Amino acid sequence: MSYRALIIDDEQLSRRIIQTFLQDEATINVVGEAANGPDAVVQILEQRPDLLFLDVQMPEMDGFEVLRAVWPHHQPFVVFVTAFDSYAIKAFEFSAADYLLKPFDRRRFNQAVERVKNQLTLQAGAGASQALRALLAELRPSASYVQRLLVKEHRKMFFVKTDDVVYFEADHNYVTLHTAVKKHLLYESLTLLEQQLAPQQFTRINRSCIVSLEHIVELQTHFNGEYWVKLRTGETLKWTRNYRDNLQAFYRPS
Repeated sequence: MSYRALIIDDEQLSRRIIQTFLQDEATINVVGEAANGPDAVVQILEQRPDLLFLDVQMPEMDGFEVLRAVWPHHQPFVVFVTAFDSYAIKAFEFSAADYLLKPFDRRRFNQAVERVKNQLTLQAGAGASQALRALLAELRPSASYVQRLLVKEHRKMFFVKTDDVVYFEADHNYVTLHTAVKKHLLYESLTLLEQQLAPQQFTRINRSCIVSLEHIVELQTHFNGEYWVKLRTGETLKWTRNYRDNLQAFYRPS
């Protein structure tokens, strides 16, 4: 059995050490490297690796933000390569993943690799997913909602900040992301997307639409408990009565 791995670390020396240590691992094939969070997200979604060697502290996005971005789409096993505090290290001892505390030696590296290879062999993906979800929520509760979304256009992938989104609209099997100047396609369901968005920032107004509260100019009563929603862009959307309970979003603390 052969497994695909990505090495994600902003330190070139650390990447080279991991690459060197893996040369004797016939079952692990390194399919790429990344030196920052956004590049890591793109490579994970393109390469679909079985295993990540993932740094925690990196430019632009840290390791936890990388996992949050890719987790709805792909869930590899993760070995964190970190100088993180003792609380994180203790937490990983009870999870299905492993950690490498910098600086690490070959013996400790081999232990981590063997542990993850055993988990891969046993196909313990569900257990790993639950452990990492719990760990992410525990370590970084303040950043539990996505702050930017990965979109694809003309064979290129890039991020759109959620602050720039006016509304999301279901489009058959996809979701159209509307900003003030452009539209983008997202390849996931509106319901799954709703779970990832901060409720203080977004609310669902009908079966097919989630709107940014910041971009709502006014509500106009329609009839039968429904409203017209006027946006800063000049567009008007309908807030249907089946979702009128979501009006409480206007009274949530920011």
